[in-house]
Amino acid sequence: MDLQEPTKKMSTTGGTEQGTVKLLDGPDAIRKKFRSAVTDSGREVRRAGDKPGVTNLVDILSVATDRPPEEVERAYDGAGYGDLKRDVGEAVVELLTPVRERYLELRADEPGLLRLLAVGAEKARTASAPTLAAMYERMGFVRL
Repeated sequence: MDLQEPTKKMSTTGGTEQGTVKLLDGPDAIRKKFRSAVTDSGREVRRAGDKPGVTNLVDILSVATDRPPEEVERAYDGAGYGDLKRDVGEAVVELLTPVRERYLELRADEPGLLRLLAVGAEKARTASAPTLAAMYERMGFVRL
């Protein structure tokens, strides 16, 4: 969910800029977004309907660290929201770093990237050819 409006989905089109973590955001940008994430009144780190901000952060940390939400809640028993925000930011940075690094690696080799795209396009053409041929036949199109 959006980090600034936790009752709305995180989205590049409908979400807030500061509340949306993009796959290619740098580590510092990700950390900053989580530090400024909206939380709820109180200090108790628990998932609940009246705590959408904290619930969102617990759920994100659960996914990023592959731990059940209940375990995340127990780990922050007695801790404040600042600790939770910091740790969620770090976990998301760690999760997304390989994606960003691979993207940068591929973008640095434009000829290699174009080769990979051409190979993928040929595989897609080969895989879709039978379906496309059946569609042409069923719709009565004449192949030129």
